[in-house]
Amino acid sequence: MECNMGNHFLLRMIVFHGIMFSCLVAIAANPDPRNIRNSHTIPDQGYCDQPYIVITNDGNWLCTLTTGKGREGDPGQHVVATISADQGKTWSDLIDIEPEDGPEASWVVPLVVPSGRVYAFYDYNGDRIGGRRADMLGWYVYKFSDDHGRTWSQDRYRLPVRRTACDRDNGLDGDMQIFWGIDKPMIHDGVAYFAFTKLGKYMLDLGEGWLFRSDNIVAETDPAAIRWEMLPEGEHGIRHEPFGSIQEEHNLVALSDGTLYCMYRTTTGHPCHAYSVDGGRTWSTPEFATYAPGGRRFKHNRACPAIWRTTDGKFLFWFNHHGGTSFEERNPVWISGGIEKDGNIHWSQPEILLYDPDENIRISYPDLIEANGRFWISETQKTIARVHEIDPALLQGLWTQGQKRERIENGLLLSRDGERIQNEKLKIPALPNLAEGGGFTIELLLRFDMISTDQSLLDTRDENGKGIRIRTADKNNIEFIMNDGAREFAWDCDANLLVPETWHHIAVVVNGGPKIVSYVIDGIVGDGGEERQKGWQRFSSEFADINGGKDAQVVFSFHGQMNQLYIYNRCLRVSEIISNYNSLFREK
Repeated sequence: MECNMGNHFLLRMIVFHGIMFSCLVAIAANPDPRNIRNSHTIPDQGYCDQPYIVITNDGNWLCTLTTGKGREGDPGQHVVATISADQGKTWSDLIDIEPEDGPEASWVVPLVVPSGRVYAFYDYNGDRIGGRRADMLGWYVYKFSDDHGRTWSQDRYRLPVRRTACDRDNGLDGDMQIFWGIDKPMIHDGVAYFAFTKLGKYMLDLGEGWLFRSDNIVAETDPAAIRWEMLPEGEHGIRHEPFGSIQEEHNLVALSDGTLYCMYRTTTGHPCHAYSVDGGRTWSTPEFATYAPGGRRFKHNRACPAIWRTTDGKFLFWFNHHGGTSFEERNPVWISGGIEKDGNIHWSQPEILLYDPDENIRISYPDLIEANGRFWISETQKTIARVHEIDPALLQGLWTQGQKRERIENGLLLSRDGERIQNEKLKIPALPNLAEGGGFTIELLLRFDMISTDQSLLDTRDENGKGIRIRTADKNNIEFIMNDGAREFAWDCDANLLVPETWHHIAVVVNGGPKIVSYVIDGIVGDGGEERQKGWQRFSSEFADINGGKDAQVVFSFHGQMNQLYIYNRCLRVSEIISNYNSLFREK
């Protein structure tokens, strides 16, 4: 008997461990591509910034970056390059553009011209200014490479940074200029452009945007004969005084007619944008950037607001989707897709693009790489630089958000549609475990006769309170609550979104990767409105199983009508939720 019991126990353990191993293999085989740790690392010396990548004429990737063995701005900071022959999976040893034992060299950005020559533009402490952080002081220079980045010219060439009003009043007697650039140069209609920021006060105050324009760098072989214009014309750069001192990290894209579009960061909780229709010589008065002309403002903190144009003329905007004012909270990163309409960029609702499980990690200074219909994004969190392939379906979803009108079926666990749901008990399938990275989406279509606090829309809680609940809150909005038996989380949608006698499409997205709950109400992603910094919130990484009772109470004590309830066993993309929302109009 003891022998038989032991054999049964051994068999059970073998089966159990086999199942667990299979699960671990499955998880390892399908890591969340949004998690920045599931990627390929770019080499550095410790500190690393602005890992920008160009595809050279030999087909390789060339990454330029700023690196050093100390902290940002320390002596020894210099600019380097590294080469990948396998689309970012592996990289060469670092190649000095400037050596670490020379003057500080920082904020390098690359440009490839049709001949194959590569230029690198960067800050250079050529006057060997000491006694203070000098990574933004000195000269703006460039070197070039004629062998795809393997070696670089001994000579460096200075860009003609005009002295303007902000230089003369910068507190350094006008002898030193304070500037840096995060804009990757572009070529449009044979003309090269890139933006940079000058400061009117050391350190990091009174920023304004400028750009360099060259009409002959594409064909000129003598680097000393390249013509440069610093624009806009006059004494003042791109800024608007009412938006405060901090206006910086300007970057550009070109529209189809040659109009230049500039985006930059502030500490107002919003990025700003401006347009130029004359090649950068003059600019519209900067305004808070909006999703569409006259529409809702973007929310973004003091972090790099990167914009890109793709080869087929579409646009992408990298931002943090909250209204903070500091350098912090750069995780997760959100992305919006833009299309050109009537001379303006119209931006989509955003999706989560990348995150780190540690919410304190700051992800920034990205670049976009595009080749043969595939897309990658590089980024840094200041000590590790990485490159990530991005699902093109995610990006296409952004660019076609207003067009799709199909009901999404993938991952659908429960569907009640087309009839009034009232005071019912429904069998609720098991929801994924949040600790394992799972997530789910709940969609409701409902109309309130009256909106009062604590009307119950969905309740799966058991007698111990474990489960989920959706109820009305106290600001003409709803609240999602979840409990795993050990802890509870609650987050409400933005205030005053719900109106009596109006049909509303509500989606609650519980995302177990970045541990975030967000809302999409009537096709709009919540951003916190005027009352809050953001419309999404993190929950504890310790949340696991939030399944409650087997039955769910639906629309109990609810003054109104619910006609749809959908539950998915995954986090729908925002574009999928909007497709579901748009399907309502197709059906009508």
